[in-house]
Amino acid sequence: MMKSEDVLIKALRILKRELTEEEFAIYLQQITKRSGNSVKELREKTKNLTIEELVEMIRKYQPL
Repeated sequence: MMKSEDVLIKALRILKRELTEEEFAIYLQQITKRSGNSVKELREKTKNLTIEELVEMIRKYQPL
């Protein structure tokens, strides 16, 4: 008899093979537990930044 973990690993391997990388990433986001309030946390972390500072931070990680 297979363990739950073995079944999960087998299912993820099948999904990874059948889905595009983007689809697989979206799937993983959907099944991953989330904690906290990301919107509230983002507002707190960015409340003292100007738009220009935010844009500069975004450009460092994802060039426009």
